[in-house]
Order: sequence, then structure tokens, then C-alpha cells
Amino acid sequence: MRLARFRTADGAERLGRVEGDGVVDVTEAAGGASLTAILSRLDELGPALASAAGETRALADVTLLNPIDNPQKVLAIGMNYAEHAAEAAQAGIPTPTSQFWFNKQVSSLNDPFGEIVKPIESDALDYEVELGVVIGMRTRRIAKADALSAVAGYVVANDVSVRDWLQKLSPTFILGKGWDTHGPLGPWLTTADEIADPHVLRMTLTVNGEVRQDHLTDDMIYDIADQISYLSTVMTLMPGDVLLTGTPQGIGAPTGNFLKPGDVVRAEIEGLGAIENRVVAE
Repeated sequence: MRLARFRTADGAERLGRVEGDGVVDVTEAAGGASLTAILSRLDELGPALASAAGETRALADVTLLNPIDNPQKVLAIGMNYAEHAAEAAQAGIPTPTSQFWFNKQVSSLNDPFGEIVKPIESDALDYEVELGVVIGMRTRRIAKADALSAVAGYVVANDVSVRDWLQKLSPTFILGKGWDTHGPLGPWLTTADEIADPHVLRMTLTVNGEVRQDHLTDDMIYDIADQISYLSTVMTLMPGDVLLTGTPQGIGAPTGNFLKPGDVVRAEIEGLGAIENRVVAE
């Protein structure tokens, strides 16, 4: 299923099942709960959500929202695609010898078609298309062989980055990755059962229609099961936690081809849909 949070013309926030160019309201079938609140119960609620016959609206008539409301954690892995790691090494950034994680602030999350704000403090606003993994159950010290069972579904993400704060003004990645509006997610949650293998998906990113990133998810150095097992050794992963699994080569930093106000950034992943965000000046 494709499950979305959306806002109607009268301002009500609802839960829906996306079918074609429409969204079926399944709020009542979910007991009025938000998507994050029912992630751990998708197996139980799935049949009701799949068959619910609520009001159907055209996607064009609603506002799609970040599907994952109020996650406890948003964690991202750096330089996890081999060709991107090589790209970074050419810029003088060494390739990590183990999984390199940082957190994006929950307050950075943005809607799938929300505006990305370019801060007045930076002229180095960059993009990174990423496969987002949404955790569906309380998970601690899970073995790699079992780790994918913890996944509720997948989203498209853009790990927007403020490169000068990332590389010069902060000794960690946290500040360069945590600006408000710099974490668009969506356009909906595609449940894990819909994706046979998340490691063979084509992901692309365009700026004003120009292709900047185009790669398969098979270039990950540490696959999704590696990531979940590794993180859950340290901390309890909770339903709704979002893991950003890395970006392929083609970011703006090596060429200085950064985002500017007026640019339209579209990130798309095979089978998951696309998000599109306009850059605006602060």
C-alpha cells in the first residue's frame, strides 16, 4: 500500500491510501490515529486499510504532508555509496572505515512539495537524493538476518545540506544537516511488502529538469540490514524512526553547482514516487 498524510481544502489532516491519481480516506479505518501511531500495527490493520471505502479525492485537490509525523529520530549515514565516497575523497574528505552516522533534526523535516529555504548565512546549499527507511517496530540488537523485518516501509528523501556549515563552521555534520525545511520526505509511505528488493531501485535527482544524480541503490557500502543491525546495537529504534541510507555521486559540492532561489529540485525513486521542492530565499 501507499499511505499518505494529507490536508484537505478546509484544513483537516487525514490519512489516505493512494490509488492512481487519487487518495482514499482511511482515517476511520485507522481508528483516527496518525500514520506514525499505527506503524507497529500495520500487519493487523492492513486488511482494513486496504479495503476501506472512504471518500476519494484527487491528489491534485489535497496537500500531501510529510508522511511520518513526529518521529523520535531521523538518522542519516554519510558516504555510504562507493562512487559518492570516491567523489568526496577527491574533495579531501576521507572515506570512513565504519558506518558514519549523524542525526538530522526532526525540526528539519518538510513536506514532499514544501519549499526549501536557502539560509541567509550560506551560499552552499546542496541536494542529496536518498532512500528513506521507516522503522515499524521497537528494535534493539537485532541480527542482520532479521533486520529487514523491522522495516515498515520506504520514502523518498532529499538530505538537503548546508555545505559551508557542514565542512567549515561545525566540527560535526549535525549543524550542516539540520536546518529547518532541509528534510523533505514523501510523497507517501510505500509499505515494505510492495518492494521486493530495496537495493535495486533507480534513484534520480533533477534541478530545473537537469539530471544531477542517477544511480541504483545497489552501490551501498553498508546495506539496509547492516545499518539497522548496527544502529540497534547502540539504541532502541522506534516505530516512525527514519533512516536515510546514503546518496549516490553527483552532488553539487565538487563543482560548486549549488542550489539557488527559484530552483526546483525533484527527487524520485523507482516504485516510491517523487518529491519536488522549490528553493526560496529566507
